[in-house]
Amino acid sequence: MQPPGTDDPASGGAEEDLAAIVESARRLGVEIDEPEALAWLSAMAAGPSGGDVTLDTTTGVYGHRVSMLDFSPEELERFREVGRIVEIPDRPGVVESALALSGSAAQSRIQTHPGDCDFFERVNIMAPTREEACRVLADLMRGKALATLSGPTHRLIEVKFGSYPEAVVRDGGRIPAGAPIAWRPEEVEAGRIAALREDGTPVEIGWDDVAGDPGWCKLDWVVADPIRRRLANASNMLDVTWEGPDGEIVPLDGWLDAYYQEVYLDAASIPIFSKLARHMLPDALDRYVTELEHEVAKYCSRAPNYGKAAKRMYNLFRLTGRYREAAFIRELFDEPASVLYQLAALIRTVEEASGTGSAIDPGTIRHQMDELILTAIDVLEGDRERDVVARLLRLRAALDAEAGGAEEEVTEAQGAVAALVNEYFLERLEAVPSIRAYIEEIADRAGEG
Repeated sequence: MQPPGTDDPASGGAEEDLAAIVESARRLGVEIDEPEALAWLSAMAAGPSGGDVTLDTTTGVYGHRVSMLDFSPEELERFREVGRIVEIPDRPGVVESALALSGSAAQSRIQTHPGDCDFFERVNIMAPTREEACRVLADLMRGKALATLSGPTHRLIEVKFGSYPEAVVRDGGRIPAGAPIAWRPEEVEAGRIAALREDGTPVEIGWDDVAGDPGWCKLDWVVADPIRRRLANASNMLDVTWEGPDGEIVPLDGWLDAYYQEVYLDAASIPIFSKLARHMLPDALDRYVTELEHEVAKYCSRAPNYGKAAKRMYNLFRLTGRYREAAFIRELFDEPASVLYQLAALIRTVEEASGTGSAIDPGTIRHQMDELILTAIDVLEGDRERDVVARLLRLRAALDAEAGGAEEEVTEAQGAVAALVNEYFLERLEAVPSIRAYIEEIADRAGEG
Protein backbone atom coordinates (compact mmCIF):
# COMPACT_ATOMS: atom_id res chain seq x y z
CA MET A 1 0.00 0.00 0.00
CA GLN A 2 1.26 3.50 -0.85
CA PRO A 3 -0.27 6.87 0.03
CA PRO A 4 -1.92 8.59 -2.95
CA GLY A 5 0.52 10.52 -5.10
CA THR A 6 3.54 8.44 -4.12
CA ASP A 7 6.09 7.72 -6.81
CA ASP A 8 6.93 4.11 -7.52
CA PRO A 9 9.90 3.39 -5.22
CA ALA A 10 11.45 1.23 -7.91
CA SER A 11 11.58 4.12 -10.38
CA GLY A 12 14.91 5.39 -9.09
CA GLY A 13 17.88 3.76 -7.42
CA ALA A 14 19.17 4.36 -3.92
CA GLU A 15 21.87 6.73 -5.21
CA GLU A 16 19.30 8.89 -7.00
CA ASP A 17 17.19 9.00 -3.86
CA LEU A 18 20.24 9.96 -1.81
CA ALA A 19 21.09 12.82 -4.16
CA ALA A 20 17.58 14.25 -3.73
CA ILE A 21 17.78 13.91 0.06
CA VAL A 22 21.20 15.56 0.23
CA GLU A 23 19.96 18.50 -1.84
CA SER A 24 16.94 19.02 0.43
CA ALA A 25 19.12 18.71 3.53
CA ARG A 26 21.72 21.16 2.21
CA ARG A 27 19.08 23.86 1.74
CA LEU A 28 18.02 23.45 5.37
CA GLY A 29 21.47 23.10 6.90
CA VAL A 30 20.79 19.48 7.89
CA GLU A 31 23.88 17.30 8.00
CA ILE A 32 23.62 13.96 6.19
CA ASP A 33 25.75 10.90 6.90
CA GLU A 34 25.78 9.94 3.23
CA PRO A 35 27.32 6.42 3.48
CA GLU A 36 24.92 5.45 6.28
CA ALA A 37 21.91 6.95 4.48
CA LEU A 38 22.84 5.14 1.25
CA ALA A 39 23.21 1.83 3.12
CA TRP A 40 19.77 2.32 4.70
CA LEU A 41 18.12 3.20 1.38
CA SER A 42 19.71 0.19 -0.31
CA ALA A 43 18.58 -2.14 2.48
CA MET A 44 15.03 -0.79 2.34
CA ALA A 45 14.84 -1.08 -1.43
CA ALA A 46 16.18 -4.65 -1.34
CA GLY A 47 13.06 -5.87 0.44
CA PRO A 48 12.77 -8.84 2.79
CA SER A 49 15.05 -11.83 2.48
CA GLY A 50 13.75 -15.01 4.08
CA GLY A 51 10.81 -13.28 5.80
CA ASP A 52 10.00 -9.89 7.33
CA VAL A 53 11.14 -10.77 10.89
CA THR A 54 14.87 -10.98 11.55
CA LEU A 55 16.93 -12.15 14.55
CA ASP A 56 20.27 -10.72 15.63
CA THR A 57 22.03 -13.86 16.86
CA THR A 58 24.70 -11.80 18.65
CA THR A 59 22.32 -9.89 20.93
CA GLY A 60 19.24 -12.11 20.87
CA VAL A 61 16.93 -9.28 19.81
CA TYR A 62 14.48 -9.65 16.93
CA GLY A 63 11.76 -7.78 15.09
CA HIS A 64 10.47 -6.61 11.74
CA ARG A 65 13.42 -6.04 9.41
CA VAL A 66 12.49 -2.35 8.99
CA SER A 67 12.65 -1.80 12.77
CA MET A 68 15.87 -3.78 13.12
CA LEU A 69 17.62 -1.48 10.62
CA ASP A 70 17.16 1.40 13.09
CA PHE A 71 18.03 -0.38 16.33
CA SER A 72 21.41 0.07 17.99
CA PRO A 73 22.53 -2.45 20.66
CA GLU A 74 24.62 0.22 22.41
CA GLU A 75 22.09 0.79 25.23
CA LEU A 76 20.67 -2.74 25.15
CA GLU A 77 21.72 -3.72 28.67
CA ARG A 78 20.23 -0.52 30.09
CA PHE A 79 16.97 -1.22 28.26
CA ARG A 80 16.94 -4.74 29.65
CA GLU A 81 17.47 -3.38 33.18
CA VAL A 82 14.47 -1.10 32.79
CA GLY A 83 12.57 -3.97 31.19
CA ARG A 84 12.90 -5.96 34.40
CA ILE A 85 11.06 -3.14 36.19
CA VAL A 86 8.22 -2.74 33.70
CA GLU A 87 7.61 -6.25 32.33
CA ILE A 88 4.61 -8.38 33.23
CA PRO A 89 6.03 -11.68 34.49
CA ASP A 90 5.15 -15.06 33.02
CA ARG A 91 3.15 -17.65 34.94
CA PRO A 92 3.90 -21.14 33.58
CA GLY A 93 0.82 -22.62 31.97
CA VAL A 94 -1.20 -19.42 32.49
CA VAL A 95 0.68 -16.34 31.26
CA GLU A 96 3.29 -16.07 28.49
CA SER A 97 4.71 -12.80 27.27
CA ALA A 98 7.09 -11.11 24.84
CA LEU A 99 8.60 -7.75 25.83
CA ALA A 100 9.73 -5.27 23.18
CA LEU A 101 11.05 -1.76 22.79
CA SER A 102 8.88 0.56 20.73
CA GLY A 103 8.90 4.14 19.54
CA SER A 104 12.13 6.10 19.74
CA ALA A 105 13.75 3.49 22.02
CA ALA A 106 13.48 0.97 19.18
CA GLN A 107 14.96 3.53 16.78
CA SER A 108 18.07 4.22 18.86
CA ARG A 109 20.40 4.16 15.86
CA ILE A 110 18.84 7.36 14.53
CA GLN A 111 17.02 8.89 17.50
CA THR A 112 20.05 9.75 19.56
CA HIS A 113 17.87 11.97 21.75
CA PRO A 114 14.78 9.79 22.49
CA GLY A 115 11.89 11.39 24.34
CA ASP A 116 10.82 8.40 26.46
CA CYS A 117 11.72 4.78 27.15
CA ASP A 118 8.71 3.04 25.61
CA PHE A 119 8.05 -0.68 25.94
CA PHE A 120 5.38 -2.87 24.36
CA GLU A 121 4.48 -6.28 25.71
CA ARG A 122 2.39 -9.08 24.25
CA VAL A 123 0.67 -10.88 27.09
CA ASN A 124 -1.15 -14.13 26.27
CA ILE A 125 -3.36 -15.54 29.03
CA MET A 126 -4.46 -19.17 28.90
CA ALA A 127 -7.73 -19.61 30.75
CA PRO A 128 -10.97 -21.59 30.49
CA THR A 129 -13.07 -18.44 29.95
CA ARG A 130 -12.67 -14.84 28.90
CA GLU A 131 -13.88 -13.75 32.32
CA GLU A 132 -11.11 -15.72 34.00
CA ALA A 133 -8.54 -14.24 31.60
CA CYS A 134 -9.70 -10.75 32.52
CA ARG A 135 -9.44 -11.59 36.22
CA VAL A 136 -5.88 -12.84 35.73
CA LEU A 137 -5.00 -9.63 33.86
CA ALA A 138 -6.45 -7.48 36.64
CA ASP A 139 -4.29 -9.32 39.19
CA LEU A 140 -1.21 -9.10 36.99
CA MET A 141 -1.46 -5.37 36.41
CA ARG A 142 -2.30 -4.44 39.99
CA GLY A 143 0.43 -6.76 41.28
CA LYS A 144 3.01 -5.16 38.95
CA ALA A 145 1.90 -1.66 39.96
CA LEU A 146 2.05 -2.39 43.69
CA ALA A 147 5.44 -4.08 43.36
CA THR A 148 6.91 -1.04 41.59
CA LEU A 149 5.25 1.85 43.42
CA SER A 150 8.53 3.39 44.51
CA GLY A 151 12.20 2.50 44.73
CA PRO A 152 15.68 3.96 44.26
CA THR A 153 15.47 3.39 40.49
CA HIS A 154 11.76 3.92 39.76
CA ARG A 155 8.49 5.55 40.72
CA LEU A 156 5.04 4.59 39.42
CA ILE A 157 3.16 7.52 37.87
CA GLU A 158 -0.06 6.11 36.40
CA VAL A 159 -1.88 2.97 35.30
CA LYS A 160 -4.48 2.85 32.53
CA PHE A 161 -6.91 -0.01 33.05
CA GLY A 162 -10.62 -0.40 32.39
CA SER A 163 -13.21 2.02 31.07
CA TYR A 164 -15.63 4.34 32.85
CA PRO A 165 -19.01 2.61 33.09
CA GLU A 166 -20.77 5.98 33.15
CA ALA A 167 -19.95 9.65 32.64
CA VAL A 168 -18.24 11.16 35.69
CA VAL A 169 -16.70 14.40 36.88
CA ARG A 170 -13.14 14.04 38.13
CA ASP A 171 -10.61 16.75 39.02
CA GLY A 172 -13.15 19.30 37.83
CA GLY A 173 -13.48 17.83 34.33
CA ARG A 174 -16.17 15.71 32.68
CA ILE A 175 -15.12 12.26 31.51
CA PRO A 176 -17.53 10.43 29.16
CA ALA A 177 -18.66 6.85 29.61
CA GLY A 178 -16.32 4.41 27.88
CA ALA A 179 -13.21 6.56 28.28
CA PRO A 180 -10.09 4.77 29.60
CA ILE A 181 -9.51 5.07 33.33
CA ALA A 182 -6.19 6.54 34.49
CA TRP A 183 -5.38 5.31 38.01
CA ARG A 184 -3.05 7.22 40.32
CA PRO A 185 -0.73 5.09 42.48
CA GLU A 186 -2.74 5.71 45.64
CA GLU A 187 -5.94 4.69 43.80
CA VAL A 188 -4.33 1.45 42.62
CA GLU A 189 -3.35 0.77 46.24
CA ALA A 190 -6.90 1.43 47.44
CA GLY A 191 -8.40 -0.52 44.53
CA ARG A 192 -11.00 2.17 43.88
CA ILE A 193 -11.54 5.66 42.47
CA ALA A 194 -13.83 8.28 43.97
CA ALA A 195 -15.61 10.58 41.52
CA LEU A 196 -18.90 12.42 41.01
CA ARG A 197 -21.78 11.65 38.74
CA GLU A 198 -22.96 14.45 36.47
CA ASP A 199 -25.75 15.23 38.94
CA GLY A 200 -23.17 15.77 41.68
CA THR A 201 -23.75 12.55 43.61
CA PRO A 202 -20.64 10.61 44.61
CA VAL A 203 -19.70 7.39 42.84
CA GLU A 204 -16.98 4.86 43.53
CA ILE A 205 -15.38 2.74 40.80
CA GLY A 206 -13.60 -0.44 41.89
CA TRP A 207 -10.60 -2.03 40.17
CA ASP A 208 -12.32 -5.41 40.00
CA ASP A 209 -15.56 -3.79 38.80
CA VAL A 210 -13.95 -2.75 35.48
CA ALA A 211 -11.84 -5.87 34.95
CA GLY A 212 -14.33 -7.36 32.47
CA ASP A 213 -13.59 -4.56 29.99
CA PRO A 214 -9.85 -3.88 30.42
CA GLY A 215 -9.57 -1.67 27.34
CA TRP A 216 -6.34 0.33 27.04
CA CYS A 217 -3.76 -1.29 29.33
CA LYS A 218 -0.65 0.76 30.06
CA LEU A 219 1.66 1.49 32.99
CA ASP A 220 3.93 4.55 33.34
CA TRP A 221 6.94 5.13 35.58
CA VAL A 222 9.84 7.49 36.07
CA VAL A 223 13.06 5.46 36.03
CA ALA A 224 16.50 6.54 37.24
CA ASP A 225 19.98 5.41 36.28
CA PRO A 226 21.97 6.08 39.49
CA ILE A 227 25.32 5.41 37.78
CA ARG A 228 24.85 7.86 34.91
CA ARG A 229 22.51 10.05 36.98
CA ARG A 230 19.84 10.18 34.30
CA LEU A 231 16.06 10.12 34.40
CA ALA A 232 13.56 8.90 31.83
CA ASN A 233 9.87 8.21 31.49
CA ALA A 234 9.26 4.49 30.98
CA SER A 235 5.97 2.99 29.86
CA ASN A 236 4.71 -0.47 29.07
CA MET A 237 1.81 -0.77 26.65
CA LEU A 238 0.15 -4.18 26.90
CA ASP A 239 -1.47 -6.06 24.03
CA VAL A 240 -3.40 -8.75 25.87
CA THR A 241 -4.90 -11.89 24.34
CA TRP A 242 -6.95 -14.76 25.72
CA GLU A 243 -6.21 -18.28 24.58
CA GLY A 244 -9.11 -20.61 25.25
CA PRO A 245 -9.00 -24.40 25.79
CA ASP A 246 -9.63 -24.89 22.04
CA GLY A 247 -6.49 -22.91 21.15
CA GLU A 248 -8.40 -19.95 19.73
CA ILE A 249 -6.71 -16.62 20.51
CA VAL A 250 -8.87 -13.54 21.12
CA PRO A 251 -7.56 -9.99 21.78
CA LEU A 252 -9.18 -8.65 24.94
CA ASP A 253 -9.48 -5.17 23.39
CA GLY A 254 -10.78 -6.54 20.07
CA TRP A 255 -7.63 -5.89 18.02
CA LEU A 256 -4.28 -7.69 17.80
CA ASP A 257 -1.61 -5.01 17.30
CA ALA A 258 0.82 -5.22 14.40
CA TYR A 259 4.56 -5.56 15.03
CA TYR A 260 6.02 -3.04 12.58
CA GLN A 261 7.87 -0.81 15.04
CA GLU A 262 8.94 -3.17 17.84
CA VAL A 263 12.28 -4.73 18.76
CA TYR A 264 11.88 -7.75 21.05
CA LEU A 265 14.47 -8.13 23.77
CA ASP A 266 14.72 -11.89 24.28
CA ALA A 267 14.93 -14.60 21.64
CA ALA A 268 13.32 -16.98 24.13
CA SER A 269 10.01 -15.21 23.46
CA ILE A 270 10.03 -16.08 19.75
CA PRO A 271 7.56 -19.00 20.19
CA ILE A 272 4.87 -16.82 21.79
CA PHE A 273 5.51 -14.01 19.29
CA SER A 274 5.20 -16.45 16.38
CA LYS A 275 2.02 -17.98 17.75
CA LEU A 276 0.36 -14.58 18.07
CA ALA A 277 1.66 -13.28 14.73
CA ARG A 278 -0.16 -16.09 12.94
CA HIS A 279 -3.46 -14.65 14.20
CA MET A 280 -2.92 -11.17 12.75
CA LEU A 281 -5.35 -10.22 10.01
CA PRO A 282 -4.14 -10.14 6.38
CA ASP A 283 -4.84 -6.40 6.21
CA ALA A 284 -2.78 -5.63 9.34
CA LEU A 285 -0.38 -3.35 7.44
CA ASP A 286 -3.19 -1.39 5.79
CA ARG A 287 -4.90 -0.90 9.15
CA TYR A 288 -1.65 0.13 10.78
CA VAL A 289 -0.99 2.71 8.05
CA THR A 290 -4.54 4.05 8.43
CA GLU A 291 -4.02 4.47 12.18
CA LEU A 292 -0.78 6.33 11.56
CA GLU A 293 -2.49 8.64 9.06
CA HIS A 294 -5.17 9.50 11.62
CA GLU A 295 -2.45 10.37 14.12
CA VAL A 296 -0.53 12.46 11.57
CA ALA A 297 -3.75 14.37 10.87
CA LYS A 298 -4.28 14.93 14.59
CA TYR A 299 -0.77 16.18 15.24
CA CYS A 300 -0.77 18.42 12.17
CA SER A 301 -4.13 20.08 12.84
CA ARG A 302 -6.32 19.38 15.87
CA ALA A 303 -3.50 19.03 18.40
CA PRO A 304 -0.39 20.44 16.67
CA ASN A 305 2.79 18.59 17.62
CA TYR A 306 5.05 18.32 14.61
CA GLY A 307 7.66 16.29 16.49
CA LYS A 308 5.11 13.53 17.05
CA ALA A 309 3.81 13.97 13.51
CA ALA A 310 7.35 13.51 12.16
CA LYS A 311 7.84 10.30 14.14
CA ARG A 312 4.61 8.85 12.76
CA MET A 313 5.34 9.97 9.21
CA TYR A 314 8.71 8.26 9.42
CA ASN A 315 7.06 4.96 10.40
CA LEU A 316 4.43 5.43 7.71
CA PHE A 317 6.83 6.38 4.90
CA ARG A 318 9.30 3.57 5.51
CA LEU A 319 6.49 0.98 5.41
CA THR A 320 4.80 2.33 2.28
CA GLY A 321 7.71 2.78 -0.10
CA ARG A 322 8.31 6.52 0.37
CA TYR A 323 11.96 5.95 1.15
CA ARG A 324 13.23 9.39 0.16
CA GLU A 325 10.91 11.13 2.59
CA ALA A 326 11.58 8.56 5.31
CA ALA A 327 15.35 8.95 4.91
CA PHE A 328 15.09 12.73 5.20
CA ILE A 329 13.03 12.56 8.40
CA ARG A 330 15.45 9.93 9.68
CA GLU A 331 18.25 12.50 9.48
CA LEU A 332 16.20 15.15 11.30
CA PHE A 333 16.14 13.04 14.46
CA ASP A 334 19.93 12.84 14.46
CA GLU A 335 20.35 16.62 14.33
CA PRO A 336 21.59 18.38 17.50
CA ALA A 337 18.44 20.53 17.68
CA SER A 338 16.28 17.41 17.94
CA VAL A 339 17.47 17.17 21.55
CA LEU A 340 14.71 19.72 22.22
CA TYR A 341 12.24 16.84 21.85
CA GLN A 342 13.97 15.01 24.69
CA LEU A 343 14.19 18.21 26.70
CA ALA A 344 10.43 18.74 26.52
CA ALA A 345 9.77 15.20 27.75
CA LEU A 346 12.29 15.35 30.59
CA ILE A 347 10.92 18.55 32.12
CA ARG A 348 7.86 16.68 33.36
CA THR A 349 9.97 13.63 34.23
CA VAL A 350 12.15 15.64 36.62
CA GLU A 351 9.09 17.01 38.39
CA GLU A 352 7.50 13.57 38.72
CA ALA A 353 10.72 12.05 40.06
CA SER A 354 10.93 14.67 42.81
CA GLY A 355 7.37 14.39 44.09
CA THR A 356 6.32 13.49 47.62
CA GLY A 357 7.18 9.90 48.50
CA SER A 358 9.84 9.49 45.81
CA ALA A 359 12.79 7.27 46.77
CA ILE A 360 14.88 8.39 43.78
CA ASP A 361 18.18 9.95 44.82
CA PRO A 362 17.82 13.78 44.91
CA GLY A 363 21.36 14.03 43.53
CA THR A 364 20.26 12.23 40.37
CA ILE A 365 17.31 14.60 40.00
CA ARG A 366 19.49 17.70 40.45
CA HIS A 367 22.05 16.37 37.98
CA GLN A 368 19.35 15.75 35.37
CA MET A 369 17.96 19.25 35.95
CA ASP A 370 21.42 20.76 35.43
CA GLU A 371 21.83 18.74 32.23
CA LEU A 372 18.55 20.16 30.91
CA ILE A 373 19.80 23.69 31.50
CA LEU A 374 23.15 22.97 29.82
CA THR A 375 21.33 21.39 26.88
CA ALA A 376 19.24 24.52 26.39
CA ILE A 377 22.40 26.65 26.49
CA ASP A 378 24.13 24.42 23.93
CA VAL A 379 21.24 24.24 21.45
CA LEU A 380 19.57 27.65 21.68
CA GLU A 381 20.74 31.20 21.08
CA GLY A 382 19.74 34.75 21.90
CA ASP A 383 16.31 35.50 23.32
CA ARG A 384 15.18 31.88 22.99
CA GLU A 385 18.08 30.68 25.10
CA ARG A 386 17.49 33.32 27.77
CA ASP A 387 13.77 32.58 27.95
CA VAL A 388 14.05 28.79 28.21
CA VAL A 389 17.02 28.87 30.61
CA ALA A 390 15.21 31.34 32.86
CA ARG A 391 12.17 29.05 32.97
CA LEU A 392 14.33 26.02 33.76
CA LEU A 393 16.12 27.92 36.55
CA ARG A 394 12.76 28.81 38.09
CA LEU A 395 11.74 25.16 37.87
CA ARG A 396 14.98 24.04 39.54
CA ALA A 397 14.43 26.55 42.36
CA ALA A 398 10.88 25.31 42.87
CA LEU A 399 12.05 21.69 43.02
CA ASP A 400 14.91 22.55 45.40
CA ALA A 401 12.38 24.24 47.71
CA GLU A 402 10.68 20.84 48.08
CA ALA A 403 7.37 22.63 48.29
CA GLY A 404 5.65 20.36 45.80
CA GLY A 405 4.29 23.39 43.95
CA ALA A 406 6.27 23.30 40.73
CA GLU A 407 3.30 22.64 38.43
CA GLU A 408 3.20 26.19 37.08
CA GLU A 409 6.93 26.21 36.34
CA VAL A 410 6.68 22.78 34.65
CA THR A 411 3.78 23.89 32.45
CA GLU A 412 5.51 27.12 31.41
CA ALA A 413 8.86 25.47 30.66
CA GLN A 414 7.24 22.61 28.73
CA GLY A 415 5.14 25.04 26.73
CA ALA A 416 8.14 27.14 25.75
CA VAL A 417 10.20 24.14 24.64
CA ALA A 418 7.24 22.48 22.88
CA ALA A 419 6.79 25.62 20.79
CA LEU A 420 10.43 25.41 19.70
CA VAL A 421 10.06 21.70 18.87
CA ASN A 422 7.03 22.49 16.72
CA GLU A 423 8.89 25.27 14.94
CA TYR A 424 11.96 23.07 14.31
CA PHE A 425 10.06 20.18 12.74
CA LEU A 426 7.41 22.22 10.92
CA GLU A 427 10.02 24.37 9.16
CA ARG A 428 11.96 21.34 7.93
CA LEU A 429 9.01 19.14 7.01
CA GLU A 430 7.32 21.85 4.96
CA ALA A 431 10.56 22.72 3.16
CA VAL A 432 10.42 19.36 1.34
CA PRO A 433 7.72 19.68 -1.35
CA SER A 434 6.60 16.04 -1.28
CA ILE A 435 6.27 16.02 2.51
CA ARG A 436 4.45 19.36 2.51
CA ALA A 437 2.02 18.03 -0.11
CA TYR A 438 1.44 14.90 1.96
CA ILE A 439 0.68 16.93 5.13
CA GLU A 440 -1.80 19.05 3.17
CA GLU A 441 -3.42 15.95 1.67
CA ILE A 442 -3.80 14.29 5.07
CA ALA A 443 -5.26 17.49 6.54
CA ASP A 444 -7.76 17.76 3.67
CA ARG A 445 -8.85 14.16 4.13
CA ALA A 446 -9.24 14.70 7.88
CA GLY A 447 -11.35 17.78 7.22
CA GLU A 448 -13.61 15.87 4.86
CA GLY A 449 -14.04 13.15 7.47
